[in-house]
Parts: sequence; C-alpha cells; structure tokens
Amino acid sequence: MIGLGKMGGNMARRLLANGTAIVGYNKDRDATAALADETGFEAAATVAELVGRLDTPRKVWMMLPAGDVTEGVFLELLNLLEPGDLIVDGANSWYKDSVRRAGIASERKISFTDAGVSGGIWGLENGYCLMVGGANEAFAAIEPAVRQLAPS
Repeated sequence: MIGLGKMGGNMARRLLANGTAIVGYNKDRDATAALADETGFEAAATVAELVGRLDTPRKVWMMLPAGDVTEGVFLELLNLLEPGDLIVDGANSWYKDSVRRAGIASERKISFTDAGVSGGIWGLENGYCLMVGGANEAFAAIEPAVRQLAPS
C-alpha cells in the first residue's frame, strides 16, 4: 500500500484485520512508522524498498491524490516492477489517465487496474465501495482484497 493517509491507512488497517499481509509506504516517514507500530505491518522507507519486499507476482496498491503525485509514483513503479506484476490506482483518477496508464503498463506486461474508492474515514468500520476497472485476470488477482475492503 503506497499512501497511508486517512483512506490508505484505514484500508491497510482493514486488510490487516482480515489477515492480509501489508508492506506500506508513505512519503511522511513518521506516519508510516506510527501506523506500523500500531498495526504491525511491514514499513518501507522508499517505493523501491516496498517493491523489493513483495513476493512475485507483486501487487502494489496506490492510494494517492489523483494527478501529478499518482503519475510520478506510477512512472517510478514501472521502472521497479517486472512482467506479471500489478499496479492498482485507487486515486479516483480521470478515466483517460487510467486508460493511458493501463496502455503504458501493458507495453511492459504489467497489469493495471483502477479502483475508485469511496467510504471515507468510515470505511474502516463499514467497508468501502470500490469501482474496479481492468482486465478480468487483474481483478482476479486483487479480488480477495476487494472483498475484504467491501462492506460485509
């Protein structure tokens, strides 16, 4: 999980509570450390370190602000991931950006899904509404996490 703010942090908490192992990164190292201390997830100091700690095929879920921040991390991930890995964009990005990113990732044989998320800070308790777009195989790879994040 890249981006451990209010949404990403609570999504990580919900996944952890449901037994999913998390490696987390946030540009604010104090926020990463505090959440790791609270939950026991594996903290990474950089995006590269996060990718290096994941088993293949890797699944990297970005919960970042739409726009330049998401674009920058997406491009960084393209240089770190390998064919067969998967990027999930939870930024509620503009659909044309998601289509473009999916095409770029596909050229490198990296899967891409966009996963618009709503639920705010209440999602931790109540679950999140996720609107996932992408290839069936990519969705199948993240479906267990999507089910854990969704309302029960």
